[in-house]
Amino acid sequence: MAQGPRYKVPFRRRREGRTDYRQRAKLLRSRVPRAVVRISLRNTTIQFIDYDPNGDKILASAHSKELTEIGWNVSTGNVPAAYLTGYLAGKRAKKAGVSESVLDIGLKVPTKGAACFAALKGMIDAGLKIPHGKDVLPSEERIRGHHIGEEIEKLFVMVKSKMERD
Repeated sequence: MAQGPRYKVPFRRRREGRTDYRQRAKLLRSRVPRAVVRISLRNTTIQFIDYDPNGDKILASAHSKELTEIGWNVSTGNVPAAYLTGYLAGKRAKKAGVSESVLDIGLKVPTKGAACFAALKGMIDAGLKIPHGKDVLPSEERIRGHHIGEEIEKLFVMVKSKMERD
Protein backbone atom coordinates (compact mmCIF):
# COMPACT_ATOMS: atom_id res chain seq x y z
CA MET A 1 0.00 0.00 0.00
CA ALA A 2 1.19 3.52 -0.80
CA GLN A 3 2.51 5.68 1.99
CA GLY A 4 3.82 9.18 2.45
CA PRO A 5 2.51 12.66 3.13
CA ARG A 6 0.88 13.02 -0.30
CA TYR A 7 -1.05 9.75 -0.22
CA LYS A 8 -4.80 10.25 -0.05
CA VAL A 9 -7.00 7.40 1.15
CA PRO A 10 -9.98 6.96 -1.22
CA PHE A 11 -13.49 7.38 0.17
CA ARG A 12 -14.83 4.31 1.97
CA ARG A 13 -17.59 3.60 -0.59
CA ARG A 14 -15.00 3.87 -3.38
CA ARG A 15 -12.69 1.43 -1.59
CA GLU A 16 -15.60 -1.01 -1.15
CA GLY A 17 -16.44 -0.69 -4.87
CA ARG A 18 -19.96 0.59 -4.10
CA THR A 19 -19.88 4.10 -5.60
CA ASP A 20 -18.38 5.60 -8.74
CA TYR A 21 -18.08 9.22 -7.67
CA ARG A 22 -17.19 10.51 -11.15
CA GLN A 23 -20.35 8.97 -12.61
CA ARG A 24 -22.42 10.27 -9.70
CA ALA A 25 -21.06 13.80 -10.23
CA LYS A 26 -22.03 13.67 -13.93
CA LEU A 27 -25.57 12.60 -13.05
CA LEU A 28 -25.92 15.30 -10.38
CA ARG A 29 -24.65 18.04 -12.72
CA SER A 30 -27.64 17.40 -14.99
CA ARG A 31 -29.89 18.95 -12.26
CA VAL A 32 -32.61 16.44 -13.16
CA PRO A 33 -33.95 13.76 -10.77
CA ARG A 34 -32.21 10.40 -11.08
CA ALA A 35 -34.15 7.22 -11.80
CA VAL A 36 -32.11 4.80 -9.70
CA VAL A 37 -32.60 1.18 -10.80
CA ARG A 38 -31.12 -1.59 -8.68
CA ILE A 39 -31.66 -5.19 -9.74
CA SER A 40 -30.81 -8.28 -7.71
CA LEU A 41 -31.46 -11.90 -8.58
CA ARG A 42 -34.89 -11.83 -6.92
CA ASN A 43 -36.05 -8.20 -6.87
CA THR A 44 -36.04 -4.86 -8.63
CA THR A 45 -36.00 -1.55 -6.77
CA ILE A 46 -36.60 1.78 -8.48
CA GLN A 47 -36.37 5.19 -6.82
CA PHE A 48 -36.66 8.71 -8.21
CA ILE A 49 -34.12 10.75 -6.27
CA ASP A 50 -33.50 14.48 -6.31
CA TYR A 51 -30.24 15.96 -5.05
CA ASP A 52 -30.25 18.00 -1.87
CA PRO A 53 -27.04 19.19 -0.14
CA ASN A 54 -28.39 17.91 3.19
CA GLY A 55 -29.15 14.49 1.72
CA ASP A 56 -30.87 13.16 -1.36
CA LYS A 57 -34.69 13.26 -1.38
CA ILE A 58 -36.73 10.29 -2.61
CA LEU A 59 -39.62 11.56 -4.73
CA ALA A 60 -41.19 8.22 -5.67
CA SER A 61 -40.28 4.55 -5.46
CA ALA A 62 -41.43 1.05 -6.32
CA HIS A 63 -40.30 -2.45 -5.41
CA SER A 64 -41.04 -5.61 -7.36
CA LYS A 65 -42.56 -7.26 -4.26
CA GLU A 66 -45.44 -4.76 -4.58
CA LEU A 67 -46.47 -6.55 -7.78
CA THR A 68 -47.76 -9.47 -5.71
CA GLU A 69 -50.49 -7.18 -4.34
CA ILE A 70 -51.62 -6.45 -7.91
CA GLY A 71 -51.75 -10.11 -8.94
CA TRP A 72 -48.22 -10.98 -10.09
CA ASN A 73 -47.77 -14.40 -8.43
CA VAL A 74 -44.57 -15.57 -10.16
CA SER A 75 -40.89 -14.63 -9.84
CA THR A 76 -40.12 -10.95 -9.28
CA GLY A 77 -36.55 -11.19 -10.56
CA ASN A 78 -37.18 -11.48 -14.30
CA VAL A 79 -37.48 -9.05 -17.23
CA PRO A 80 -41.31 -8.74 -17.23
CA ALA A 81 -41.30 -8.01 -13.48
CA ALA A 82 -38.61 -5.35 -14.00
CA TYR A 83 -40.75 -3.72 -16.71
CA LEU A 84 -43.86 -3.75 -14.52
CA THR A 85 -41.90 -2.32 -11.58
CA GLY A 86 -40.60 0.44 -13.86
CA TYR A 87 -44.13 1.12 -15.07
CA LEU A 88 -45.41 1.31 -11.48
CA ALA A 89 -42.56 3.62 -10.44
CA GLY A 90 -43.15 5.80 -13.50
CA LYS A 91 -46.84 6.18 -12.66
CA ARG A 92 -45.98 7.16 -9.08
CA ALA A 93 -43.32 9.61 -10.27
CA LYS A 94 -45.83 11.29 -12.61
CA LYS A 95 -48.20 11.73 -9.64
CA ALA A 96 -45.31 13.24 -7.63
CA GLY A 97 -44.68 15.81 -10.37
CA VAL A 98 -41.64 14.25 -12.03
CA SER A 99 -41.74 14.59 -15.82
CA GLU A 100 -38.15 13.81 -16.75
CA SER A 101 -35.16 12.08 -15.21
CA VAL A 102 -31.83 10.43 -16.01
CA LEU A 103 -31.18 6.71 -15.62
CA ASP A 104 -28.76 5.62 -12.88
CA ILE A 105 -27.88 1.92 -13.04
CA GLY A 106 -25.00 2.20 -10.59
CA LEU A 107 -22.01 -0.05 -11.16
CA LYS A 108 -23.90 -2.46 -13.46
CA VAL A 109 -22.36 -2.95 -16.88
CA PRO A 110 -24.90 -1.74 -19.46
CA THR A 111 -25.89 -4.75 -21.58
CA LYS A 112 -28.39 -4.63 -24.44
CA GLY A 113 -31.76 -6.00 -23.38
CA ALA A 114 -30.87 -6.23 -19.68
CA ALA A 115 -33.54 -6.07 -16.97
CA CYS A 116 -32.49 -2.53 -16.00
CA PHE A 117 -33.39 -1.42 -19.52
CA ALA A 118 -36.72 -3.26 -19.26
CA ALA A 119 -37.40 -1.11 -16.19
CA LEU A 120 -36.39 1.93 -18.25
CA LYS A 121 -38.91 0.94 -20.94
CA GLY A 122 -41.60 0.69 -18.25
CA MET A 123 -40.82 4.20 -17.00
CA ILE A 124 -40.92 5.57 -20.56
CA ASP A 125 -44.26 3.85 -21.23
CA ALA A 126 -45.59 5.46 -18.04
CA GLY A 127 -44.98 8.86 -19.66
CA LEU A 128 -41.57 9.99 -18.41
CA LYS A 129 -38.87 11.55 -20.58
CA ILE A 130 -35.60 9.69 -20.00
CA PRO A 131 -32.72 9.95 -22.49
CA HIS A 132 -31.78 6.55 -23.93
CA GLY A 133 -30.74 4.72 -27.08
CA LYS A 134 -33.38 2.62 -28.82
CA ASP A 135 -30.96 -0.28 -29.37
CA VAL A 136 -30.50 -1.02 -25.62
CA LEU A 137 -34.17 -1.74 -24.90
CA PRO A 138 -35.28 -5.39 -24.81
CA SER A 139 -37.63 -6.68 -27.48
CA GLU A 140 -41.39 -6.51 -26.91
CA GLU A 141 -41.59 -10.35 -26.78
CA ARG A 142 -38.98 -10.46 -24.03
CA ILE A 143 -40.70 -7.70 -22.04
CA ARG A 144 -44.02 -9.56 -22.20
CA GLY A 145 -42.35 -12.78 -21.00
CA HIS A 146 -42.80 -14.82 -24.18
CA HIS A 147 -39.39 -16.42 -23.58
CA ILE A 148 -40.66 -17.75 -20.20
CA GLY A 149 -44.08 -19.05 -21.17
CA GLU A 150 -47.57 -18.19 -22.36
CA GLU A 151 -48.95 -18.07 -18.81
CA ILE A 152 -46.51 -15.27 -17.98
CA GLU A 153 -47.62 -13.35 -21.06
CA LYS A 154 -51.29 -13.54 -20.01
CA LEU A 155 -50.43 -12.58 -16.43
CA PHE A 156 -48.32 -9.66 -17.71
CA VAL A 157 -51.22 -8.25 -19.73
CA MET A 158 -53.61 -8.65 -16.80
CA VAL A 159 -51.32 -6.92 -14.28
CA LYS A 160 -50.46 -4.07 -16.66
CA SER A 161 -54.14 -3.43 -17.40
CA LYS A 162 -54.82 -3.25 -13.63
CA MET A 163 -52.03 -0.66 -13.25
CA GLU A 164 -53.40 1.41 -16.14
CA ARG A 165 -56.82 1.62 -14.45
CA ASP A 166 -55.34 3.01 -11.21
